[in-house]
This record gives sequence, C-alpha cells and structure tokens, in this order.
Amino acid sequence: MMDAMNHLPVRAMRGIRGTAAALTAVITVVTGAVSGCSSGDDAGNPADPAVITPASAAQSPPVVTAPAGTVHRFTGRSHAVLFDTSTNTVSVLTEDGRTVTVFTRDNLDAPRHTVALPSPATAAVGDDHGTLYLATAGGYFTVDIASGRVDKIDIPGDGATEFSAITRRPDGRIVLGSTNGSVYTLDAQNRVAARAKGFAHIDSLAYQGNTVAVLDRAQSSVTTLTQAGDGTAHALRAGEGATTMLADDKGRLLVADTRGGALLVFGLADSLILRQRYPVSGAPYGLAYSPKLIWVSQTASNTVVGYDLSTGIPEERARFATVRQPNSLVSDGSTLFVASGAGDGLQAIDIRSAA
Repeated sequence: MMDAMNHLPVRAMRGIRGTAAALTAVITVVTGAVSGCSSGDDAGNPADPAVITPASAAQSPPVVTAPAGTVHRFTGRSHAVLFDTSTNTVSVLTEDGRTVTVFTRDNLDAPRHTVALPSPATAAVGDDHGTLYLATAGGYFTVDIASGRVDKIDIPGDGATEFSAITRRPDGRIVLGSTNGSVYTLDAQNRVAARAKGFAHIDSLAYQGNTVAVLDRAQSSVTTLTQAGDGTAHALRAGEGATTMLADDKGRLLVADTRGGALLVFGLADSLILRQRYPVSGAPYGLAYSPKLIWVSQTASNTVVGYDLSTGIPEERARFATVRQPNSLVSDGSTLFVASGAGDGLQAIDIRSAA
C-alpha cells in the first residue's frame, strides 16, 4: 500500500531520534533536505522546503437533497465545531475567527453563550473538561465553556508570530503551529520549551499519546515530532493534497486527501505507517469519529459518509445528505453534528443505528 513515492523528503532537525516518535519511513534526499533518519543541524539546511499549491475544500453547490436529521438556525460560517462531554455542549468557531458560539447539546436552537474574541482565532481544540483552546496571533486563548470567560496567554518573545494550529497533549502541554513553519511546545508556565522548524506552513496538529503529528498542506505531508518536540522524527507524503487531520480513539491518524480523493489512515503505535488509502469522491474534507465509524464529508456533494475501518478495508455503513458546505464535523457518539461553512445552519444527525 505504500511505495517510494509515498515517502516525503524532510529536513533534518536538531534532536532527531530514529525511533523516538516510532517511525519507520525512509526519507529521500532532495534540495535543501537530508535523510530523515539522520541527525543534523538546521543551520546546514538553509533552503526552504519545496511546496505545492495547498488544497482546500470544494465550493459546495446548492443543496438539492433535504439534509438528514434536524438543521438548527445558525448563520455564522463555521471554521470548527467541537463537543465537550463535561458540559454537554457544542461550540462553533466562525470562519472569521472572531466568535465562539456555545450551544447546550439538548438545545441547539438558542446559544448558551456567544463569546467575542479579542483577536481572530485560527484553530481550536478542547480538553473535554470544560475548556477550549484557540490559536491566535502571539499566543492562544482559553475559553471557559461554563462562564464564557476568555483569557489570552501570550508567548514571550513571539508577540508577532501568527499561530495557525493548536493541540493539547495528554500531559497538559500546549503545542502551537505557526504560519512560518515552526512548531512550539510549551511548558507548564507557557514558555517555549522546544521548537521544531522546517515546515512550509502548519495547518493542523494532532496527537496520539504525547506524540504530536503535524499536517502541512503546502507539502501535503504528515510528520511526527520527537517526544521533546525539539525536532522532527520522520514524515510521509499524505496523498496529493491533504487538508485535514484527526486522531481517533483507536490510535489512528486520519487524513483527508481532498485533491487526491481519498481517506488516508496512518498508524502511530510503533511507527508512522500508511495503513489504508481508500477512495472517497466529492472532495473529502471534514472528519469525525463515533464508536464504530469514521465520518468523512464530501464538500462537492453536500454529503457525509460513515466508514467502518475494523476489517482493514474501509466499508461504507452510512450516508447522509448535509447542509451546504459541510466543512466541520464532530460526534458525541450518538449524534453527528455538521456545521455549515456557508452559514446554512448547525445540523444534528442521529447516528445511533450506524455509529
């Protein structure tokens, strides 16, 4: 399933360890790059990484099939949607990054809070214990879901840095990605404890255990960091134009190859391995998971499909019509929430018979 064309050249970083992040890819030498299994110094690799035109979601056509489930009025264009178990809430970050709207799970018609952010947020992640974390210029925000309180955490010495991705490791450490191609791992006092460089642009961060994975759309690559976060370990090319990434509860790393029309499934248990590549038409983009299925939205057709990955070959188990521009998905296990990127509402689909 994986051949030499899947291996992505990356620049060696200070702190690279051959199996520190459990990786096995063989990395090819290219301009400005060295073998990913080697150790090296950033100063010896001055060239910028080779890039492609980043892929993006399709511009969805008008809806022709009535969306499944119930569509609740919400006119904001969604950038991200998150579910928090402890507060039983659904939160939507708007495309302009200025607002987080919080809904109680059982009352999606009336917002619990509409939180105005002091500056635009670019990415969001939750801890499932009542707090949202949002990347922004110079640092990140925390939003207390229960009260709606917003706090800004500034990163010393990086006030002008545009942060574009965020995740929170199980040990509580925040990891930020920037538009200049660096990943920052913070300590408990929110100081930069480690930095990994050499990416073109950080578009998404995810973790399994304390291993952080990086999605770079401009290289269509998935890369894992060393445990310390001070460099990269190995990387693999992620199709022809990867756009989104999600770590599920079964140790898998899911990636939507929007340009290549595929769902990519990477393993991170002992190595970074492309375990499955399954064709998905219609510009796959949004990703979510429920107890049994992986959900992928098709932005070119306003559809979401549920796949069972348990057999080793993805098998379609469910298919639903969605609101227009189904860019953002999340599930609480029994309901799939689809937030429209076109301002056409927040959709709730009962998936108990399929999930």
